[in-house]
Amino acid sequence: MTSLDLRGALDWSPAPERFPVQLPQRVHHFIDGTFVQGPTDGDFATVNPATGVTLAAVGRAGATEVDAAFTAARRALSGPGGRMSGLERGKYLYRIARRLQERAREFAVVETMDNGKPIRETRDIDVPSAIQHFFYYAGWADKLGHVLRGPTPRPVGVCAQVIPWNFPLLMLAWKVAPALAAGNTVVLKPAETTPLTAWLFAGLCQEIGLPEGVVNLVFGAGDVGAAVVGHPGADKIAFTGSTAVGRRILEAAAGTGKRLTLELGGKGAHLVFEDADLERAADGVITGIFTNQGHVCCAGSRLLVQESVRDDLLARIERRMSVLRVGDPLDKNTDVGAINSAAQHARIGRYLEIAADEGAEVRAVHAGGLPTEGWFHAPTLLLGVQQTDTCAREEIFGPVLSVLTFRTPDEAVAKANDTEYGLAAGLWCDKPSRLFDVAHRLSAGVVWANGYNLFDAASPFGGVRHSGFGREGGLHGLWPYVEAS
Repeated sequence: MTSLDLRGALDWSPAPERFPVQLPQRVHHFIDGTFVQGPTDGDFATVNPATGVTLAAVGRAGATEVDAAFTAARRALSGPGGRMSGLERGKYLYRIARRLQERAREFAVVETMDNGKPIRETRDIDVPSAIQHFFYYAGWADKLGHVLRGPTPRPVGVCAQVIPWNFPLLMLAWKVAPALAAGNTVVLKPAETTPLTAWLFAGLCQEIGLPEGVVNLVFGAGDVGAAVVGHPGADKIAFTGSTAVGRRILEAAAGTGKRLTLELGGKGAHLVFEDADLERAADGVITGIFTNQGHVCCAGSRLLVQESVRDDLLARIERRMSVLRVGDPLDKNTDVGAINSAAQHARIGRYLEIAADEGAEVRAVHAGGLPTEGWFHAPTLLLGVQQTDTCAREEIFGPVLSVLTFRTPDEAVAKANDTEYGLAAGLWCDKPSRLFDVAHRLSAGVVWANGYNLFDAASPFGGVRHSGFGREGGLHGLWPYVEAS
């Protein structure tokens, strides 16, 4: 087979996304259908991670704002918002989806500016997936009798929702869409570093005339998130974020009677067998770890490859890495964007220092140099990794792939399961019998066969063990939001 050297094709001219957006000087809370200023003494900045430039000031919610949001959400349950039929709820969800479609380019640009991920991902993955979720759950809103067979289902009540910074708009859709479809109301706290698309979404709710108090947003850091999930007015808690924070939420919710779903960290494994299509596997490994700079809970951050094809597969992976463009996230040619924050950038650096100290070879492979402004990190391989190494056991949450080997399927399964996490895994193999056998022995909430990061609104997603419990997406994503009357 003739190899194709793509390095001469790297002299592409920049192709920046130039869609103009109007950012607020200050992000206000959204309570009872109105933007609420709140106190200004706790304001913090949300910045563009590709430049370090401040995008907007963000108000920090206090107890007054959090209480007001829950009061509005509770009142809405007995008001026009709570008395809507399933058909009416579905109409509002359809309106949200259609308005998101109309404003998709605006949301994609703002998401990229606030988060740092490439515009190609926000434009082609994040925003379309968020739209798909609202369309999907709009269709279920008047069919909830199919969710609970027997008694008529009713909403749980007020849902406290806290979302992370890696997929700000998509995580909002994952949580808000099923909650509203089931007739609940929402108090949502976006991540501190990525509030802007949630702020845009609040304005969209106003545009479509969503009844007051059905969706409420408060902004702030971890203390505000703790106040939201710990509020006595919450009937249901949904959290996506780190395992450490998830444990604290679980402890705080114990004995309160609140429903709880947690989608937490992961240490996903690619298992590549010697009979796999190595070209396809190399593409899947690249997608699995370097999408969104590795800021993905289910990122395939561990590569377990059969010894006999290790060198061949690594050569293919490194060749692909050598043409990855790291740079301006708004450039449509960019493959790997900016690390979301200075703190996360430093965290990745510390893990690489630990990996080197423990004997791993740290190999950065990418096209060209890194930008001098903002926070960027080169796609990195860790070679010579042992099963007990820190980088093989802890979640780095960056563009770093740890490479290990195995000889037999039993050894592959044992190494893949030797982790506290259990969110996702990917199998690469030509034999269906082996795919089924290994998949059923893996301790993971989601297992992809000859693919990775394959999502659909109709398919449930979630983890086991320290990766959380409960499911989001699909019919399973509705169950936590309904009760039998």
